Amino acid sequence: MSFWKEKTLAQLTSEEWELLCDGCGKCCLNKVIDDETEELYYTNAACKLLDPIQCQCQQYEERFTLVPGCTKVTLDNIASLTWLPDSCAYRRIYQGRDLPSWHPLLAGDKQQMHAKGMSTQNKIVNETKVKYLEDHIVLWPLKDCD
Repeated sequence: MSFWKEKTLAQLTSEEWELLCDGCGKCCLNKVIDDETEELYYTNAACKLLDPIQCQCQQYEERFTLVPGCTKVTLDNIASLTWLPDSCAYRRIYQGRDLPSWHPLLAGDKQQMHAKGMSTQNKIVNETKVKYLEDHIVLWPLKDCD
C-alpha cells in the first residue's frame, strides 16, 4: 500500500499523514540562525520531550501545551517550514521526491533508519542540560541518503 504515491498530501487521511512521519526526531532538534547570514544550523540539543532511544515524543498528545513553541507539520505550513531537514518524509513528498529506502513504511520498522544514521538515536542531549546552543552545532541532521 503506497498511499504516498497514489495520493497528494492534501488527499491523505489523518492516519496516513501520521504514518508518513519517519519518526527520526530531527524536527525536535533546536536550531540556531546566524543573525548576519540568516543561515540555519542544527544542534544536537533536543526538545526535553524527545526520547533519545525511541526518537519520539514522550508526551505526544500534550506536546503543544508542554512546549508552546512546538510546531505541527501540516499541509498549510509545509512550504514555510524550511527548517525541516531534506530527509524529512513530508518535505520529500512535498518536493515531489519519493520516500527513502530506509523509511519505516518501506523497511517495516525504524531499524534501517537508525542503522543508516538518519535518526537522532543516541546522538542528542536534552536541551535542559545545554547552556549555549552554539556549542552544540552538528552536521549529521543534514544527511539525506537513500
